[in-house]
Amino acid sequence: MSALTDMPSRNIVRDGVTDTLVMTKRNLLVWIRVPAYIMFTLVQPIMFVLLFRYVFGGAIPVSGHYVDYLVPGVIGQTMGFGSFGTAIALANELQKGTIDRLKAMPMARSAVLLGRLAADTLRMTLVTLVLVGVGAAMGFRFHGGVLDAILMFVYAVLLGLTICTVSAFIGLSLKDEEAVQGFGLIWVFPLTFVSSAFVPVRSMPGWLQHFAVNQPFTQVIDCLRAFASGDPVGNHWWVSLLWMAGIMALFVPLAVRAYRRA
Repeated sequence: MSALTDMPSRNIVRDGVTDTLVMTKRNLLVWIRVPAYIMFTLVQPIMFVLLFRYVFGGAIPVSGHYVDYLVPGVIGQTMGFGSFGTAIALANELQKGTIDRLKAMPMARSAVLLGRLAADTLRMTLVTLVLVGVGAAMGFRFHGGVLDAILMFVYAVLLGLTICTVSAFIGLSLKDEEAVQGFGLIWVFPLTFVSSAFVPVRSMPGWLQHFAVNQPFTQVIDCLRAFASGDPVGNHWWVSLLWMAGIMALFVPLAVRAYRRA
């Protein structure tokens, strides 16, 4: 009797996973058919690496090679800027009525959001791999072990996924592409630049250092840098996880609520 009772719940979970995979495939097919989107996603972070490495790098004092300091910072910044794609895509689909049609179909309501986040996670993984490759061509090296390198990738993608949940809420709430692009810069730009991404926090004014140190991008970027360099991670690993878990715990329900109201 209990086995029969469990069958509907199992079917719901199975159907939800299937619908999520279908929506993930749908989003990936859009990028395959419009390769310029992926190209533009990659061009901006590569430009930042080249710009800071060869133009500003000589003027920024850090211990060791600046490229080893720079690449984890650009990866962290790119995870923030790359989340724009989530907000813009959801706002665009709202404007076109696509989400209304999807909500009218016999499919799991969560599949639209989960499929978007899954596809964006794969996109973030690709961008991270490309940035590491570009950095390696300019002298970036992993000085830790294989496990540290894997952990750096995992933390970078987790940061991207975390910020994508924020962007999903913004896109579903604002419902307009231009508004999403403008608002995205307002909150992501200062968080990524007022961090340890490009310069040591100690070089900032004292009042700004307190903000720079105690914000999620600095914590995660310092964690990425420690994994890449092989230095002790200290408390950055659990503070980073705490920040990301807290942000997701707040914005996932908000994004679901905004989706239901859309």
